[in-house]
Amino acid sequence: MTAHQASRTHLVLIPSYNTGAQVYTTVAAARAVWCPVWVVVDGSTDGTADGLLRLALGDPGLRVWVLPHNKGKGAALLHGLELAAAAGFSHALTMDADGQHPAALIPAFMQASRQRPEAMILGRPVFDTSAPLLRVRGRRVSNWWTNLETLGAGVADSLYGFRVYPLAALVAVMKFQPWMRRFDFDTEAVVRLAWRGVKPVNLDAPVKYLTAAEGGVSHFRYGRDNLLLSWMHARLMVEFVLRLPLLLWRRALRRPPFQA
Repeated sequence: MTAHQASRTHLVLIPSYNTGAQVYTTVAAARAVWCPVWVVVDGSTDGTADGLLRLALGDPGLRVWVLPHNKGKGAALLHGLELAAAAGFSHALTMDADGQHPAALIPAFMQASRQRPEAMILGRPVFDTSAPLLRVRGRRVSNWWTNLETLGAGVADSLYGFRVYPLAALVAVMKFQPWMRRFDFDTEAVVRLAWRGVKPVNLDAPVKYLTAAEGGVSHFRYGRDNLLLSWMHARLMVEFVLRLPLLLWRRALRRPPFQA
């Protein structure tokens, strides 16, 4: 698969909110290695919606949808996921617009998904010196809770959003509950998919935190978003306890019979 051969099953889906000119670099890098690429502009007020729409006019491999108001990362992704499912796609690779994710690895992740279409292909972040130490350490807490909530299903990182999802399973998970619409999307998606029996496949992927001088933009707020994650894990733990008998039963069925 090259950027000029459009896939009919796998697309790249990028939510974008006020990332400035960096979104153009991200989209160009994705389009250089894959087709199609879809962008959902989540109520941006920085003028990039118009710029992306102009790019799409001259590129049949790029499609852009503009939401009138900011609804959150998860809501923007759900908008694109539902459209992709309706168009006949089976899988979507999600990546952020802010330049943190490695577009060059898109073909490798898509190939892994083709080999294991029933699985979710999850990026396992490889941090460099640009990574804020507080965020690197803080994600260990979310990973610990995720490991517990999934009974050690094998999710290497709960927060890294560079992933390939099976569309039908993810849309089904999101349509029947009101959560996963903001920054809680990435973690809750893997937990709920694991509960449905979707197995994770983890692949290493570098993370690059751009400085302001490099065009980096971050909407993560430590207080607000850590509170959101704490509330999310509290909800998931309550549901986990209720689901525990079923999860344990499924796990027992997957174990090979004991042999003396």
